Amino acid sequence: MAADLPTGAPDARLTAFVRGGVQGVGFRWWARCRALELGLVGSATNLADGRVQVVAEGSRAACERLLALLQEQPSSAGRPGTVSGVSAQWGRPRGADDGFAQR
Repeated sequence: MAADLPTGAPDARLTAFVRGGVQGVGFRWWARCRALELGLVGSATNLADGRVQVVAEGSRAACERLLALLQEQPSSAGRPGTVSGVSAQWGRPRGADDGFAQR
């Protein structure tokens, strides 16, 4: 329940798995920049199967905006690479570290 969270605490956790040509093209850096602009914390990580996993915590609205940017076809936000699909999972925040890491 969001009512149990202290004021200013994240109220959503987005885990997005991005498929396509998203490794080796600056995608994680781009995702990090967008997340920081939206006030989110988390990480963008290359996976062995060629996907990028983006984990973001913050307001539900900011997480939804990041998801929309990840999914946007064609990208008007200057997103590098090509995205063929995005799978999203929602959950309660786990208290991610401050900032947004590229892994």
